[in-house]
Amino acid sequence: MDYLLTTLTKKKEVDTIIRDTIDKLIKSVREVSKFATVALVDIESPDIQVYVKYFDVTLIPSTIFFFNAHHMKMDSGNPDHTKWVGSFHSKQDFIDVVEAIFRGAMKGKLIVNCPLPQDRTPKYQLLYKEM
Repeated sequence: MDYLLTTLTKKKEVDTIIRDTIDKLIKSVREVSKFATVALVDIESPDIQVYVKYFDVTLIPSTIFFFNAHHMKMDSGNPDHTKWVGSFHSKQDFIDVVEAIFRGAMKGKLIVNCPLPQDRTPKYQLLYKEM
C-alpha cells in the first residue's frame, strides 16, 4: 500500500498536510482524492514521535482525520473518538467514513457519528499506561 501513498517521516511534513489540506476528503485514495488527502505516516521516525504520543497511536493501523487544520473525531461506539483504530471491512466503508467526516466538518462539527453499523466497526479495549 505504501507504494500508492505518500509516507511522511518528518514532523514538518505532518504539520504541512494537517494545515494545508483544505476542504478535501478520501476515494480509497483515488475515489476520495477529490475531497481528501490520504498519507501514511512512519510512526517509527524519531521526528514524528510528538504526534505518535499526542494521538496515542499504539495500535496499527490507526486513521486520524483532519479538516482545515482541525482534528476531526468520530463516535463509532468505541471508547476512543480521536481516531479510527483497525482496518475497514471494505473500500466503501472507508469512503463512507471519510464522507461522514467531510459532511460534518462542512457543518462546523468537530465530532460526527459513524455511518457504519456496529458490526462493521473494530472492537478493542483501551489500555492506559502510567496511571
